[in-house]
Amino acid sequence: MGSPIIISIPHQLGRAEARRRIEGGFAKIVHLLPGSSGSANERWDGDRLIFTVAALGQTVSGVIQVFDTTVQMDIQLPGVLGVIASGLKAKLQKMGHLLLTRR
Repeated sequence: MGSPIIISIPHQLGRAEARRRIEGGFAKIVHLLPGSSGSANERWDGDRLIFTVAALGQTVSGVIQVFDTTVQMDIQLPGVLGVIASGLKAKLQKMGHLLLTRR
């Protein structure tokens, strides 16, 4: 069974702009996963990004849900990746915050 990472990031961008930034910055999020090739299977279902990424020979899956004032990431880390969940959570939270900060 995998280790879940749940991150909620507040923003003041509105849903459409937050989604646009997640779409544009998703590759940066993927590169934070150790051993990832940088390629991901992703699809949008409304304002939900559903994805899988190969990392260290395992499959990481998750959902990024865009709301009016928050973005929530729910990511499942299998096996050995679960061991680094706490450190990875901090990096993902920082990257998400950077993507959603007003410019």
